[in-house]
Amino acid sequence: MFAKIAMPDIDEVLENKDWKTLKAALAEVTPQDIAEVITSLEPKDAVLVFRLIPKDKATDVFSELEPSQQELILTRIADREIKALIEELSPDDRTALFEDLPGRLTQKLLNLLPPEERKESLELLGYPEDSVGRLMTPDYVAVRPDWTIERAFRHIRKYGRDAETINMVYVVDEKWKLQDDIPIRRFILAELDQRVRDIMDNEFIAIQATEDQEEAYKIIKKYDLNVLPVTDDEGTLIGIVTVDDILDVVEEEVDEDFQKTSAIAPFEESYAMASTFKLYRKRIGWLMILLITDFFSSSIIAHFEYALKAVIALAFFIPVLIDSGGNIAAQSSTLIIRALATGDLTIRKWFSVIKKELLVGMMIGLTLGIVLYLRGFFWRGGPTIGMVVGMAMVGITLWSNLLGSLLPIVLTKFRLDPAVISSPLLTTVVDSTGLIIYFTLAKIVFKL
Repeated sequence: MFAKIAMPDIDEVLENKDWKTLKAALAEVTPQDIAEVITSLEPKDAVLVFRLIPKDKATDVFSELEPSQQELILTRIADREIKALIEELSPDDRTALFEDLPGRLTQKLLNLLPPEERKESLELLGYPEDSVGRLMTPDYVAVRPDWTIERAFRHIRKYGRDAETINMVYVVDEKWKLQDDIPIRRFILAELDQRVRDIMDNEFIAIQATEDQEEAYKIIKKYDLNVLPVTDDEGTLIGIVTVDDILDVVEEEVDEDFQKTSAIAPFEESYAMASTFKLYRKRIGWLMILLITDFFSSSIIAHFEYALKAVIALAFFIPVLIDSGGNIAAQSSTLIIRALATGDLTIRKWFSVIKKELLVGMMIGLTLGIVLYLRGFFWRGGPTIGMVVGMAMVGITLWSNLLGSLLPIVLTKFRLDPAVISSPLLTTVVDSTGLIIYFTLAKIVFKL
């Protein structure tokens, strides 16, 4: 299989211009594998390989590519090829493509579409960004409740070829109000002279087109669905969202959250496709903020310089205390952010979070505090130093645990992304406040 050929072999095929072998190999490979190969190639070779893909497979490969690679291919091939390509794309994939392309190129592609499909694309693009309306496809199969099963089968055979899925058939009235969703299995097992209403249970789950895409994910996960009908605010069926589209959204959200929690401004394309300058630009902003925030920590240490001069052993425990505080805050924030994302936790439960995290923080603080007390007692400073660092560990742990768990809830309350409380930023804040707790306790105990 071509997908198993090592990169040097692919380069050799391209260098020898053995197009016949390459074209034959591409015909045997899955669209996902071809997309992976194209991603690894230089732009001119990527376009060349794409042109050699069999026509019946090109659209599927195109759907698997990164937005930047899609744009590259669209700018290098002829209008007639572009027209054939985007006409074959499903409406949801086409909408996703138009969202990621520059406005001028999007307008060009829209003008290449037939009037009916251009109208459909413009309607989908009219929904708010990240809404279910941008994700849905209007290609589904719907039947009427008064039809016989035989007539429904004829309808399914006629329109099912162009549908996104026929695993679920929808029942609508004369005004296209959604009445039910029926698995195709129930049609197959029914008698041909039965009416569609005879196999309806009038129980279905739907979502409005203006809802956030993450809400669709939560519903699909909760009810273990493969496809979710989309309605307008009057209950009219206007499209469906399939689980594969939702998984793409979830993957994008996970990538974005990972980037944010590492103090990196999110970017859509893959690391391999991102330029050196873009990676620099996405990272330097947060690093400058963190650097300036770190100035507070150094200022706090400078402010308590007299305490360090009086009891030099206090300096030995600074790295242990601030690192522990940062680790604890990162742990608690990660748990809360994940719980909020999956719907396991809501902002209404903030008080239960405080109670739970206070108890957990106290248990962790006492455990770590005892270890640090023993370290201070036997290693440096004796019992007084041990008491100070042990108490400081308890205080820092409680504070870090509460800060890490409550800040994501506060941000969610104000409709901000809790992932912006990234580990580096949270750690930097905890460092500064932890030093204040530590030196304040030392000042009290040693009467400085």
